[in-house]
Amino acid sequence: MKKNKEPQPKKKRRLLDETTKRLIHELRPIRGWVLLSACLSLLLICCAVAAPKLMGAIVDELYVWTKTHTPDLAKRLLPGAALLFGVYALQSAMSYGNAYLLNNFVTRYFTAGLRIRLSEKLRRLPVSYVDKTPAGDVIDRMMDDVGYMADTIYGLIEVLLSGFLQMFVIALILFLTDWRMAIPVVLLSPLSVLLSAKMATLGEKHWDKHFNLGGELTALAEEAYTNYPTTKAFNREDYLQKKYDDLSERHQRNGIFANFLSSIVQPVIIFVDALAYIVVAVVGGWLIVHRGIPIGTVVTVILFARQISSPLERVAFGLSNVQHVKASARRVFALLDLPEEPDPVGTVQPPTRGRVELRHVDFSYDPEKPLIRDLSIDVKPGQKVAIVGPTGAGKTTIVNLLMRFYDIAAGQILIDGQDVSQISRSENRKLFAMVLQDTWLFKGTVAENVAYGCPDATREQIERACDSAYCDRFIRRLPQGYDTVISEDSTAVSAGQKQLLTIARAMLANRPLLILDEATSNVDTRTELLIQKAMDRLMGGRTCFVIAHRLSTIVDADLILVLRDGQIVEQGTHRALLAKKGFYAELYNSQYAI
Repeated sequence: MKKNKEPQPKKKRRLLDETTKRLIHELRPIRGWVLLSACLSLLLICCAVAAPKLMGAIVDELYVWTKTHTPDLAKRLLPGAALLFGVYALQSAMSYGNAYLLNNFVTRYFTAGLRIRLSEKLRRLPVSYVDKTPAGDVIDRMMDDVGYMADTIYGLIEVLLSGFLQMFVIALILFLTDWRMAIPVVLLSPLSVLLSAKMATLGEKHWDKHFNLGGELTALAEEAYTNYPTTKAFNREDYLQKKYDDLSERHQRNGIFANFLSSIVQPVIIFVDALAYIVVAVVGGWLIVHRGIPIGTVVTVILFARQISSPLERVAFGLSNVQHVKASARRVFALLDLPEEPDPVGTVQPPTRGRVELRHVDFSYDPEKPLIRDLSIDVKPGQKVAIVGPTGAGKTTIVNLLMRFYDIAAGQILIDGQDVSQISRSENRKLFAMVLQDTWLFKGTVAENVAYGCPDATREQIERACDSAYCDRFIRRLPQGYDTVISEDSTAVSAGQKQLLTIARAMLANRPLLILDEATSNVDTRTELLIQKAMDRLMGGRTCFVIAHRLSTIVDADLILVLRDGQIVEQGTHRALLAKKGFYAELYNSQYAI
């Protein structure tokens, strides 16, 4: 029999919860601009308060004129009318200036600063985060979510300063003008604010889900576009379209409901404001008839009663806007709050000879599924070491550990006797040149792509590296030769040629340690043999790790390590391992079995 779970207490949502407080804290770098905006808001309130008083005075002058019919009406009205015109003109100018300031200075600097921090944060996060998180979701947080957060500044200032302060000042003046007409306005205004806050809060959870689904949509679109040829090859367009439509429908449904709850706030404000206006008009009329108060006083109160709708609407907009952007802020703050990988500040002690040792290393991506256990390797300087084994044996994992993309769970990795855990990651990676099975080229010239790891290289050095990698000939046949602009999606070079360019990039970097992870997977057999000869010539005296499924590429290796389930089951030269007729011989012969 299942036990009934005790009901969990509902978490109270408040306007000034931790997310909102942090949003306010994020304004510190631009507090000067925010303070200037606040000053403009205060001046706007002064103008808003002065205008009805001036209008009431003008009405009183007109009323007196209707009794006396003095000939100097224009002379008596002109100063007040001119002052009223000036107040409205100043109010318009400052309103425009405040909006321009918020949109073009405060918001821009806030947005730029936050995106820079996110970019810096991503540099300090472990590679495991990038492996597990879709690129589209990260892009969505940096672009859309930060963009929504920028609107928070305007909303917070309007809600916490301009709107509430203006309502307070107007309420105070109403009581000073005539407390009998002020009471219905002051009683109804808090009611509208409470209703607005409640409705805006109800929409917050829907905004959370809406933005999370938006991140999933962006990730799915990015994934589908990146793998477009595969999608076409397997006729999966309909499947992806249905998946996208289902996700989009959920995203739209949550967006509609969240927008409904946010949008209904303003009509509620208008309705309550209309009630207050009607009550004030009725009470004011009764007071004129039975108590003989000046008409100008009633006009002033009515104008203030109508004017209070403006800050109420701004408060309503601010409340809905704050709940809107808090959903985005939580996603951005979640990324900013991720734990960073520790990075020591130690440097490599020269000279670097290239000896690499793994001592009793344990590692697993999932603690529940051990991968590498008690692995020990001692690679001498200048050796060409091949690492082979079936899929999932841990070959690429060793590369990840050497490059410190992941940290080991136990044991030690040493380079020239120095524990890499005491060396900064950037210093450690400066020792390695790397060529992966997945080529990567950025948009730029061929020369710039080859010099990616060595930006100060001369054109002569670039051409020499390309010649050694057997790609100089096809580069010179390109429309602009080494100055031809290419990218990852470029059709000007084939997949094999892209791989050759990345090999040339590694050669030019001239690091003491070289890692080739399936580096010849996209190269034809003839080019593969040429590259092997070039590697032997250029990598002389340097330690080289080669990971390959095609065992024909590593027959000349000084040492072959055969991995199986994270353990070295055999090691030796190609001939020695074949002679043992063990697991390596089984792998090798299986590739050439008829």
